[in-house]
Amino acid sequence: MRVMAFDIGDKRIGIALSDPVFNMALPLDTYYRKGLKEDAKNLAEFAKLKGADIIVCGLPFNSDGSESFQTAKTRRFVEELHNHTEIKIEFEDERYTTVQAEDILIEADMRREKRKKVIDKVAASYILENYLKKLKKGD
Repeated sequence: MRVMAFDIGDKRIGIALSDPVFNMALPLDTYYRKGLKEDAKNLAEFAKLKGADIIVCGLPFNSDGSESFQTAKTRRFVEELHNHTEIKIEFEDERYTTVQAEDILIEADMRREKRKKVIDKVAASYILENYLKKLKKGD
């Protein structure tokens, strides 16, 4: 059993995948957006190909916990994703995951142009890590 996570942005979607026993959240890939329907179809196929049993989508909230315009766009993407897969889809609060990813990449002394290519999949791995922690706790 595996869990796949998506960090859904306007231009890119970061993808992370768990190991089979849910111990690790591994950054996997960065998908460059083409269009809503095509993106949802392609990512549903990718999740199936990688053996995902659950898809976790990061849900962006404002720092005070309220929903934003980006939250609505993410929910719309997930609605479309539901049209292309039978895989269970869940949400995970993604507040500060991009900041965490940026901090770790800067700490690793990664250049800005390289960070831009990997930040989304690293952020997806933080979303997945948070989800896996909740699974282990039984939340």
